[in-house]
Amino acid sequence: MLHHVEINVSNLEKSRNFYQFLLPYLGYELYQEWPKGFSYIKDQTYLVFVQTEMNHLEHSYHRGHTGLNHLAFHGESREQVDQLTLALKERQVSILYKDRHPYAGGNQYYAVFFEDPDRVKLEVVAPT
Repeated sequence: MLHHVEINVSNLEKSRNFYQFLLPYLGYELYQEWPKGFSYIKDQTYLVFVQTEMNHLEHSYHRGHTGLNHLAFHGESREQVDQLTLALKERQVSILYKDRHPYAGGNQYYAVFFEDPDRVKLEVVAPT
């Protein structure tokens, strides 16, 4: 089992607003908070978000570069994926692959794909 993932973010406030909506929706609970970061936990795995230091902000994230491509979360059901999709749209979060949504991952793969404030690709996948 994965212990934790730490992600540097360009704007802690924007990321906090985004993830404090998304992660509780997926069953995560706020775990830690400090002036330059926060974390959420589910079971024994937690996600950490830390403000990128000023001298490293010049290079922004892109999933096409070497490193993290995306994070995929288990959804509880197709209904949850649909509800999340609507909630994301209400928050003006762009849904990726709109022309193939919710089957962008294939005919048997029901999911919503979207990006966080730093354009890290995220997906929530319904069980098959």
